[in-house]
Amino acid sequence: MSSIAEVSPQKQKKERVWLTTWKRMMTSKLAVFGLLVIVLQIIMAVFAPVLTSYDPYSQTLANAELPPFSEGHWLGTDNYGRDIWSRIMYGARISLLVGITAVSLGVIGGTALGLLAGYYKKLDNILMRIVDILFAFPGILLAMLIIAVLGSSLINVAIAISIWSIPTCARIVRGSVLSVKKQEYVQAMRTVGASNTRIILKHILPNCLAPIIVFATMRMATAILSTASLSFLGLGAEPSQPEWGAMIALGQDYMWTSPHMTIVPGIAIMLVVFAFNVVGDALRDALDPNMNVNG
Repeated sequence: MSSIAEVSPQKQKKERVWLTTWKRMMTSKLAVFGLLVIVLQIIMAVFAPVLTSYDPYSQTLANAELPPFSEGHWLGTDNYGRDIWSRIMYGARISLLVGITAVSLGVIGGTALGLLAGYYKKLDNILMRIVDILFAFPGILLAMLIIAVLGSSLINVAIAISIWSIPTCARIVRGSVLSVKKQEYVQAMRTVGASNTRIILKHILPNCLAPIIVFATMRMATAILSTASLSFLGLGAEPSQPEWGAMIALGQDYMWTSPHMTIVPGIAIMLVVFAFNVVGDALRDALDPNMNVNG
């Protein structure tokens, strides 16, 4: 009964902290706008077959290069007569899938490295030198190098972006671990004979979640932008796929005759990247310990 009594207040305190964080985020108009854009992207990705009756791959040359607000095609069509609105919605699905996969793999790998480096002094120097080597390459060039080795595909793009994300995440987690492991409760757990695995997973990792969540949110913006950039360069999605970067690459030859082929997917990328960035900023500010002194 005593253990239950001890755990309950802790759980209530955590719930109160996250509720306070949510309320602080909602005071930012930019954060609210960002959340709305993200929710809209998720709805588009999940319900794309319901929201449009057009196949994003179906070509109708008779309807090629229709301007926006044409009958039946409110965002117009591309040079093959494919409906741009349907391609934007299915493109949201690709961006989310690649982004979530890349960020998840990067966070898992970076968190593991950061926990080991921060907790074990003997591993710290070795792991951080490996991280430094990865930092020596500019991010997009590192992704291009990995894709050059693995081949061009969206799966390999996700792998490349995840590897690119690992060193930054590892640095963030390592810094948090170095701070948390000095706390008295961690020393107390060592005194009572708790294993290193239990200390790391049960006591250190939960207290490092805030910076990890902020990193993952903001990294989604980088992942989506990087996916579009690599696809634009021909290293990601195939030209026929409704991926936003590939759509821009296809439309660049029609900038003067059909600018909407480039402008529409460009706006989609801009809005989603902006949304994840402002939500990440708001989340970081809300979780700032200096702002939670009364939490």
